[in-house]
Amino acid sequence: MEEKLKLYGFNNLTKALSFNIYDICYAKSEREQQDYIKYIDEQYNSERLTKILSTVTEMIGARILNIAKQDYDPQGASVTMLIAEEDAVASGRKKPVESAILGDTILAHLDKSHVTVHTYPEFHPGTSIATFRVDIDVATCGEISPLKTLDRYDAVDINLYQANLFHTRMLIKEPQLQNYLFNTDIYEIPPKDRLAISNSLRREMIEIYSGKNLY
Repeated sequence: MEEKLKLYGFNNLTKALSFNIYDICYAKSEREQQDYIKYIDEQYNSERLTKILSTVTEMIGARILNIAKQDYDPQGASVTMLIAEEDAVASGRKKPVESAILGDTILAHLDKSHVTVHTYPEFHPGTSIATFRVDIDVATCGEISPLKTLDRYDAVDINLYQANLFHTRMLIKEPQLQNYLFNTDIYEIPPKDRLAISNSLRREMIEIYSGKNLY
């Protein structure tokens, strides 16, 4: 928090940075799958997500104008924050909302930004795999600093230059099995079973990465 992430040149041309992040877990039984989903749902409820996004907002030197949050049944949560450049709001140089009334119609224009997060914990019946998907969207009225190197991932770019859309898919190169086990230590699992579990997890990752059913 000592060093803020720099956003360059706030303006009315919105730039969007989106992440779809998948955490994949192996659980020995359907009960453990359900326990994993319950654990994730408790750990990443709307209150905690709000705290995380508040920290992100502070890191980029912005100010929160409004927060909307919701927890879902049976699981999942969403948080949306309207944010603005901190210095502009504090000094009164810009209004967060410009509006006009035309007859019975009210038009509103937001010259600021927003950050949102949505979670989708779920398990797959008939398998030992559970997934936790997080969608994060940051719409800024300024340029976003370049991301650091992604050497730990295989990556493929799918870009639409004419529309200024740049999409990158990433798949971790060397996943460590212990990171994908729930309530189980890797040394409790026989070597042969470790290999089978690793292959199952890898297949799930590849299908998500490719966006199609391959196995």
